[in-house]
Amino acid sequence: MTYAIIKTGGRQYRVAEGETIDVDLLEVEAGKTATFGHVLMYAEGNRLTHGDPLISGAKVTAEVVEQRKDKKVIAFKFKRRKGYHRTVGHRRKLTRVKIKNISVGAKKSATKESEE
Repeated sequence: MTYAIIKTGGRQYRVAEGETIDVDLLEVEAGKTATFGHVLMYAEGNRLTHGDPLISGAKVTAEVVEQRKDKKVIAFKFKRRKGYHRTVGHRRKLTRVKIKNISVGAKKSATKESEE
């Protein structure tokens, strides 16, 4: 099983080729290609390659499927016996991407064999 861990929008995602994931809003139109250069780890079978903190030359290529909004999140605040209550909410803006290719260029980072 081949997968990578990428970082985008301040979050980390585990991705494999062919998967579809939702990431924070990217300024890329639907149907175009997005490239993620912050690859933290790459695994292929029992071989595990991790960066320090990034793998140099590694990138993940994805196709933007759509721009959308997440479910509505409601935050209700109140203080008992004081008559205070506030309802606030938001919908997070997301970009749905389909992972096309994971490529690891120069393997200068540390390589570790896992015993699983």
